[in-house]
Amino acid sequence: MKILVCISHVPDTTSKINFTDNNTRFDSTGVQFIIGPYDDYALARAVELKESMGASVTVINVGLADTEPTIRKALAIGADDAIRVNAEPTDSWFVAAQIAAQAKEGGYDLILMGRESIDYNGGVVHGIVGEMLGMPSVSPVMKLDLVGNTAKLAREIEGGKEYLEVNLPFVAGCQEPIAEWKIPNMRGIMSARTKPLKVVEPASVDSGVKLQQFELPPPKGAVKMIPADQVQELVNLLKNEAKVL
Repeated sequence: MKILVCISHVPDTTSKINFTDNNTRFDSTGVQFIIGPYDDYALARAVELKESMGASVTVINVGLADTEPTIRKALAIGADDAIRVNAEPTDSWFVAAQIAAQAKEGGYDLILMGRESIDYNGGVVHGIVGEMLGMPSVSPVMKLDLVGNTAKLAREIEGGKEYLEVNLPFVAGCQEPIAEWKIPNMRGIMSARTKPLKVVEPASVDSGVKLQQFELPPPKGAVKMIPADQVQELVNLLKNEAKVL
């Protein structure tokens, strides 16, 4: 079995976000980058399947050379090899098209990724990849077990869970608790240095998306403390000032 895991290279949630060039470019100066947390769950489940079923795991990232430390971490966690599409991930359509192009060439049985990245939170790449490949796409997947050529899934829906069976191949957008995050050990870190990392040029894609600018959210206002016995004042503030009622 061949598993492809798509990983994003995203800022750590503790990083301070700034923009440059008149708010048209993200400023990466001093920012710590990590594997997208939801992608970490996808990778962890892929490694578990590798250990239990003898599958091979390939990770793919659409990004420039500065993403390679993140890719090497995925190799240290347990992936066998990696592909880096040498392009800036400008939008969801572009990224999905690059993943689909490599997936077609590789002939993978299962494509896993996080349900969304934590930088743009689009949550659409898995669906677009599935459509481009003519495969089912399921998200957000909380449980994934394989029985022969069939996957038994649980996914989160409004007010509960939905249980599905899907034949391979398919695309899954993953989230907790599909697997426990894995921390690379020293042996994994050392072996990751020599694992294959293939760099490929991007497929030609016309995404039709043009970035205009970024905008930071407004700063949080001061907190107003209302005594517990002044419920009516709280209601008035929520209605007239916060305008949430």
